[in-house]
Amino acid sequence: MEAQTLLALPIVLALEPVAGEAPARMTLSRDEAAELAELIAVDLHTLVPQVSEARLALAGALFDQVELLRPGFPVWATLDELARRVPRGQLDNVVAFGSHDGHMPAQPLEPSPIFADGPMRLLPLSLLAPAALAEELSELLEIHLVGRGEAGTLTADWLMRTLGIRLEHVRYLSRNDLLALTCVQYEHVNLAPLWTLLEAALLAPQRAESSMSARGLSLHYADGKVLTQSPAQWLAAQTGDVTQRAHAFAGIVFELRQYAALLDAHQLPLRLQSAAQTEAEAGYLLETVAAVAPGYEPPALFAHEAPGLGVVAITVAQRGEGGTARALAHGYPLQPQALGPLLARLADRYGIAAELHALGRVMLDDRGQLSAPVTALH
Repeated sequence: MEAQTLLALPIVLALEPVAGEAPARMTLSRDEAAELAELIAVDLHTLVPQVSEARLALAGALFDQVELLRPGFPVWATLDELARRVPRGQLDNVVAFGSHDGHMPAQPLEPSPIFADGPMRLLPLSLLAPAALAEELSELLEIHLVGRGEAGTLTADWLMRTLGIRLEHVRYLSRNDLLALTCVQYEHVNLAPLWTLLEAALLAPQRAESSMSARGLSLHYADGKVLTQSPAQWLAAQTGDVTQRAHAFAGIVFELRQYAALLDAHQLPLRLQSAAQTEAEAGYLLETVAAVAPGYEPPALFAHEAPGLGVVAITVAQRGEGGTARALAHGYPLQPQALGPLLARLADRYGIAAELHALGRVMLDDRGQLSAPVTALH
């Protein structure tokens, strides 16, 4: 069977629009995709003549790199599966998939409008090559695409006319080239530890990997998800006066929000690695540190806040006699829209109203731990 004898070599056509310009649409029609595929086939044959012995598959859709670099590479996996279904020899061994009635033939080939404003748009391609040719062809692509992979003039002109934009560059990259480019981009913005975990999830999903964020938050990849040290646990290991520790805590939550946003874009789940009972829902993390105790006031919700960041954590606490406050749980809203669901979850769990007491700062106790006022707020 063809599916057993052809190996997939993933590549991509990278479009860099002139600053301030963006394609008016993110997919090509079936006819447009077929036209573009024929132009690309000529370009690739010029760069690497052995391409003629493989089947070229194209998805007529423009993606951001976070959509392509996801565990299992679902866009390429879908493209390869669809291409294998087309009888060999049809369409001169060039297979293109475009939109019909506004929809691509499979959901993974639908670009998300959430990422439509990125500085680079990527059109996924795949070469399905016989096993005897695949290794040699892969090596040739790695050598020639990165060195001289600019698209031909006809291809670039067709894209600009069809998409109605001006393009600074149009070039072919192997998937390894795209991985390397993304690595450099993440390192440039101080996110190298995140890339270490993401790379493991993409290329060696069965292998565990650990790293530490720039601010010292412990991170671990295993079993298809990223585990992060609890911000409260991280806080417990810090030194310095209360003001310094409160400021550092806000910084660690800010960093965690950055990581959470990118991991979500790459569709890699984020969870707490705390030994305590934890939960993770869309946009927030929640850890339980103690059970409700008798002899204390009913639990209440307190918001730790920081300038420019809003609510960085919610502490559920009980007040007791003798001027004490007992923390029961800490929640961390990682997205603005997650605050409401987090409050609702805590109110439901503890059987209280979703009334949030704003502290106006990150409040720590005399041990430097997240805490709450010992007297009622009015």
